[in-house]
Amino acid sequence: MTCYVRLMHKGDVAQVTEIDREAFPALWPPIDYKRELGNRLAHYIVACSEREMVEESEEEAFLEKDSPGLGSMIRRLFSYKPSESVNQYITGFAGFWIMAEEAHLASIAVRELHRHHGIGELLLISMITLAIELNTRIITLEVRVSNTIAQRLYYKYGFIQTGLRHHYYIDNKEDAVAMSIENITSAPFQAHLQRLKQAHFKK
Repeated sequence: MTCYVRLMHKGDVAQVTEIDREAFPALWPPIDYKRELGNRLAHYIVACSEREMVEESEEEAFLEKDSPGLGSMIRRLFSYKPSESVNQYITGFAGFWIMAEEAHLASIAVRELHRHHGIGELLLISMITLAIELNTRIITLEVRVSNTIAQRLYYKYGFIQTGLRHHYYIDNKEDAVAMSIENITSAPFQAHLQRLKQAHFKK
């Protein structure tokens, strides 16, 4: 499945909430994503299928003619302002909160049907790219101790373990690994990110 990433809008809330409940069924109370979209500290993105759409706008048809590839997918994140009447099929979403120079990754989730196809990695790349565009320096997150697949992805992108949150998850009292990237503005990190973007696109 070919996907691209764009900013979340109100028309996405129902599908995003559905994905949230599928991915995090027993964690926190459901997030009010409509309220989150009005929070200037919160930033959310969605991954959309380029094939599964109920309706396609003229602007979307133009974007389909854009040069293919990951760079194009991520450029749309900052330039595409979709009509809320367009009913696109959302395969995943991610979001962070920004406080000072820190972006805290609050959630990243992919529909179960579409996992293991690189969508989660595309969302992570897009989140890091957006954090850079918003002039943050640090990205932080928590991940379940048992979620070694996600941890491997985060390590791949330069996150390091900074601590352990004991009994962090309310469903089973599981610990969380605290992770961060300390300087996403550095030349070495951005060169590393660019290499990973190119490798992901070639898959």
